[in-house]
Amino acid sequence: MVKSNNGISSKITAASLLVALGIIYGDIGTSPLYVLKAIIGERPITEALVFGGISCVFWTLVLQTTIKYIWLTLQADNDGEGGIFSLYALVRRYSKHLVIPTILGATTLLADGIITPPISVSSAIEGLTLIDGFQDIPTVPIVVVILSLLFFFQRFGTQKVGAVFGPVMVIWFIMLFAIGLPQILAYPLVLKALNPFYAYQLLIKYPHGFWLLGAVFLATTGAEALYSDLGHCGRKNIRVTWVFVKTTLVVNYFGQAAWVLNQPQSFLSGRNPFFEMMPFWFLFAGVAIATLATIIASQALISGSYTLINEAMNLNFWPRVAVRQPSETKGQIYIPSVNNILWAGCVAMILYFRSSTHMEAAYGFSITIAMMMTTVLLSYFLIYKLKWNKFLVWSLLLLFASVETSFFIANVAKIKERWMFLFFELFIFLTMYVWYYARKINNRFTKFVDLGMYITRIMELSNDQNISKFSTHLIYLSKANTRHEIEEKIMNSIFSKKPKRADLYWFVHINRTEQPYTLTYDVSELVTNKVIKVNINVGFRIQLRTELYIKKIMQELEESNEFNLRIHSLSSCKYHKEPDFKFVVIEKFLSVENEFSLKEGIILNSYFFLKRLGLNDIKAFGLDKSDVMLEYIPLVYRPVQIIELNRINKNLS
Repeated sequence: MVKSNNGISSKITAASLLVALGIIYGDIGTSPLYVLKAIIGERPITEALVFGGISCVFWTLVLQTTIKYIWLTLQADNDGEGGIFSLYALVRRYSKHLVIPTILGATTLLADGIITPPISVSSAIEGLTLIDGFQDIPTVPIVVVILSLLFFFQRFGTQKVGAVFGPVMVIWFIMLFAIGLPQILAYPLVLKALNPFYAYQLLIKYPHGFWLLGAVFLATTGAEALYSDLGHCGRKNIRVTWVFVKTTLVVNYFGQAAWVLNQPQSFLSGRNPFFEMMPFWFLFAGVAIATLATIIASQALISGSYTLINEAMNLNFWPRVAVRQPSETKGQIYIPSVNNILWAGCVAMILYFRSSTHMEAAYGFSITIAMMMTTVLLSYFLIYKLKWNKFLVWSLLLLFASVETSFFIANVAKIKERWMFLFFELFIFLTMYVWYYARKINNRFTKFVDLGMYITRIMELSNDQNISKFSTHLIYLSKANTRHEIEEKIMNSIFSKKPKRADLYWFVHINRTEQPYTLTYDVSELVTNKVIKVNINVGFRIQLRTELYIKKIMQELEESNEFNLRIHSLSSCKYHKEPDFKFVVIEKFLSVENEFSLKEGIILNSYFFLKRLGLNDIKAFGLDKSDVMLEYIPLVYRPVQIIELNRINKNLS
């Protein structure tokens, strides 16, 4: 079986560039809808404020987006795939302390999936209030309907509408450029803001200027998506399209700044420069294009959340949940539970905040943390994978740490606006933390034995006609990744109580690889036509289909005449010539014999509670219920040491 390819072409074509524009720039590309409005807010309009704000935006795009993500982070591709879990898979061997940064980064990225769709769509729909006859239109119900329809249609896949994403985003970015350039030509002095001195002046000398970084940061919130979507587009396509995207963004931001300084009023008074600088005759079309762009941005974040949870499950950071594949498009998945959580969160956000202005005050905190965690993991990649000079890496780390820490401090002030949102983030973080560390405890109490010690007994059992046959092919899923080892619980399952006689015993180990799309296997015949050990290497982005893998392997082995499997199919039954398969799945439960400390009790009880909420191992491994027998064994982590039990009556008469 040949290693699967993720299908990403390294060639730059018009089609590949269009795909990149349609998939990865939705979040950062729709930021002009609200960034400058958030920076100015209710403050008096002055050159110091506007020039300083736009200068900060420009240099944030240069440092954070262009240098950190486009130049540096995109180098950390895992067989063409990106994202925080892909980065973690590349560097986890170098430090056991990278788990917490990874969990924090993933948590905050998921949190972004709840606040970005409402703020983006709201910002676009609120443009309707500038059109005659629509001034009093209620925008909240419209946003709720749009978001609800978007989440509803996730179950059908996005391959049909996905074809229009690229062209729509091309129109969007051309529009950004077209409405921004005339304003710059009318007030070219705004280009002075390219000088970083104005940014320095704003942060140091403008009253409370440092805290405006919380609004400035909104301009780069989509930078993390550039890396997460690396696998969809490829590094070269992202870098080429970023030149076009960044140009249109900068022109629009500077155009908005020029309009603000050119208009006569001293305050914005709730006006949005993005829509105000549009020609009146174009306003309705502009709102429509903006709405489509924000829907595309929301779709990208929703799809990214599915991918993130799927990777978390495969790397043992998240309980097993149902995963659907709504179309034949490779890599496109739909996770109902995640979809429902995101929908509820998005609707709750818009109902609570009511307007994009209020959401701006709460937006950005999560992504600053995600970026900081990516910086930590990236430093390990540069040192241990690319072998960069440590002094250079530490210098870059200091630069990005300074920038991101400043953004973080400025965004901390937003906690009071989003305190209820912290509960959602805490839930995600604790779920990942509990699942990861409880599985570590669980695995620590898995005892392995030498398979060779049991070979004679297995052969005797298989040939013992006095014991009714359990199945032709008896298959166990094993965590043992070496040829000669097997879990003691599996041997107990075969021999204890009612021994399981079979013609052929299979011990199958599923190895989740650091590469995303690996799908290979190797086979060892430990006893001729009796005991077979199979290792299946599955990439962390591939959904498990264990039963299909096993049947495919058996078919290939039989066709190649490596093992004489046909004798087992003929011996299964004289009435039915096909072999019967039986998978035995062993699940643990928390024994009442345990005596826990407070921390141990919380982690393990939470783990088994989450396990009951998620998929069982039968569904998680992709097995057919009719071919599976489930066995339960107790997990005795810390047995009770002393039992005071006194007999009170010794007289038996």
